[in-house]
Amino acid sequence: MIRRAAVLLLAALLPLLAGAGQAQATGYRYWSFWEQDGTAWTYATQGPSLARPADGDVHGFRFSVSEDSADAAEPRGTADFDTICAKTPAADGEKRVALVVDFGTSADAPSGETPPAGRTACARVPEDATTAEALASVAKPLRYDANALLCAIAGYPEKGCGEQVSTDEDPAPAEEKTGSDDSDGPSVGLAAGIAVVALLAAAAIRQARRRA
Repeated sequence: MIRRAAVLLLAALLPLLAGAGQAQATGYRYWSFWEQDGTAWTYATQGPSLARPADGDVHGFRFSVSEDSADAAEPRGTADFDTICAKTPAADGEKRVALVVDFGTSADAPSGETPPAGRTACARVPEDATTAEALASVAKPLRYDANALLCAIAGYPEKGCGEQVSTDEDPAPAEEKTGSDDSDGPSVGLAAGIAVVALLAAAAIRQARRRA
C-alpha cells in the first residue's frame, strides 16, 4: 500500500510539474521590417541591410512585442509614396524611398521609456543604397547589436535589443512580473498544489500503515 501511495503521489505531481514551464507565453521586443504592396503591409523576407528598394518603394518599421512574424504588429497609418515624397523631387543617379517609422505603443515600450510619435520621411539616396542606408539618412541615430540586429531607430529605445518578454495582457519585461528572488522558481499556485497533494499522500501512507 505504501508503494502504491507513492506511485499515486508521483502521478499527481507530473501534470503540475509539466505545466510549470507553460504558465506564460513568451515573445520578443524588437523592430520589425515591412514592405508596402499597394495599400497593404507585408513582412519583409530579408533584413533592411540586404534589401535594395527601387525608386517609389515604401518600407516601414514597427517596434512591438510579438512571438514571431505571424503575429507581428504592422506599421500604422495610410501614407503612401506620393504623400510622403511629395516635396522631394527626383534626381539623376538617386532614388527616393518612402519610410514609415512606428515607435509602437506604451504597452510595448521598455520599462521607463516613452515611445515617440510615429513619423514618415522621404530618403533620397544613391541608386544602389539599401533600406538600412536610406533609414540612416533620415532617422539617426541607429543602433545595432553584435549580430547586426537593428536595436534602435532615432535613438529609441535607449537600451535593450530583441529581449524576451511575456506576451500576456501586460507585455512588461519578465523581471517586472516576478520578484528577483522567485523569478526562476515555481509559481505560488504550483507550490500550493504540490503541498496539497503531498498532504493527501501522507494521509494515505499513514492509513496504509494502520491497515498493515
